[in-house]
Amino acid sequence: MKYRKLGKTGLDVSVLSFGASSLGSVFHPTDDKEGIRTVHEAVNRGINYIDVSPYYGLLKAETVLGQALLDIPRDNYILSTKAGRYGADQFDFSYDRIIRSVEESMARLHTDYIDILFLHDIEFGDMNQIFEEAIPALEQLKKQGKIRFTGISGLPLSIFQSVLSQQPVDVILSYCHYSLNDDSLLELLPLLHEKGTGLVNASPLSMGLLSGNELPAWHPATPLIRQACKEAFDYCSSIGVSLPKLAIQFAVGNESIPTTLVSTSKPETILSNIAYALEEPDIDVIRQVRRILEPIQRLSWPSGKPEYNTGVRVE
Repeated sequence: MKYRKLGKTGLDVSVLSFGASSLGSVFHPTDDKEGIRTVHEAVNRGINYIDVSPYYGLLKAETVLGQALLDIPRDNYILSTKAGRYGADQFDFSYDRIIRSVEESMARLHTDYIDILFLHDIEFGDMNQIFEEAIPALEQLKKQGKIRFTGISGLPLSIFQSVLSQQPVDVILSYCHYSLNDDSLLELLPLLHEKGTGLVNASPLSMGLLSGNELPAWHPATPLIRQACKEAFDYCSSIGVSLPKLAIQFAVGNESIPTTLVSTSKPETILSNIAYALEEPDIDVIRQVRRILEPIQRLSWPSGKPEYNTGVRVE
């Protein structure tokens, strides 16, 4: 496994990391014992960073992950979770709720500290409350030693620019913006470098768009995006190449992206993903897939309040 520095945190994170959302049966029904084995395989093969949230599976992902972590020495992994989002439409970024949320997460995860705490999907919150209550709560938790580093997460890239221009945080988590069909995260890299902010890139398969699997009903991608991704998948199938493999290789291949989260509850899938990340990519095939996806390059979908979605390209 390869490792890279996470901003100015001093943490060395594996280029491929484990997103535990699948343990919450977010995408389809899962077997908890199999999910626990998947976590163990990930850590045994060199993945040292794991991310989760109380929102995933409505506490289930944290609960299952906590059971898996009981068998792993605490200094063998870097752990992040989130606070502020607790359901599809349940958000609470108040000071007291953030403090209480961490206590609850630590209990489920069987740990006495969290390495990184992200405010989850802040584009759904009130930005005044984010600055006046949520971020101060993070700083207080950091002083208490309950978390080591502060973070924010969300979909619209504009929210990171807005927050970082006013308030430093240690790490951001961005998803669906550094993948074969959307590399708009590149536009944010100069600001992150200037601020010394760590970057976690999530969802290299663009929330399943590049997986070839049937998408869940809630997936927000437009028909145009779905069709282009299907064409890319069909092309790869026709030449005997795995599109998920190319997607993972594309994501981890950029030295400016410290780590990329992938999520699965199956041991064989995490082993395949790790193997993909360590292989030399076929650059010519990646270029061809990118040409197929060019009509939808950097197209996304709105998330959260309208004011945070200015400049989002939607067709």
